[in-house]
Amino acid sequence: METGQVPNLAEVADRLAIQDVLAKHSRGVDRACEATLKSAYWPDAEVAYGGFNGLAHEFCETLPAGIKRYAATQHSITNTSIDLRGDEARVETYVTAYHYLASEDGDTEMTYIGRYLDRMEKRGEVWKIAHRRVVMDWNQNAAATAILEGPPFDGLARGKRHPDDPLYEHLA
Repeated sequence: METGQVPNLAEVADRLAIQDVLAKHSRGVDRACEATLKSAYWPDAEVAYGGFNGLAHEFCETLPAGIKRYAATQHSITNTSIDLRGDEARVETYVTAYHYLASEDGDTEMTYIGRYLDRMEKRGEVWKIAHRRVVMDWNQNAAATAILEGPPFDGLARGKRHPDDPLYEHLA
């Protein structure tokens, strides 16, 4: 499709389904929820995450424990470019990930900026990731500057991991 070309309704539906998969993956990471993570991948999917290269569902089984070592994380995705090729799509998504690590030696904040390069497949009427490669563009580790208590944050709900995050009560 030419840049800027108006998509037909089927292409719009495919693009929305792909966006949903990407958003659910970020939710699965930040809530440390294995089931939500797995829902973004086909059972035979593979990932290339650097520290883990192999079957995506195995990655989804190990990620929650690793992510829980951080007090908080947030993966924000933007600039999603989708190249539809029938029942396959090549997708590039920018990701900015924030990781707050509480430690007796001093809290740290890690910012990761990179991209997901996904090959997605539509099987039946369902899109999922068949292969993901993560590309790092930049990162930073710094002493934490977060203010976790006191005005103006008193009384705010706090993000937590699955199933204790306020999201799950909201969805019930």
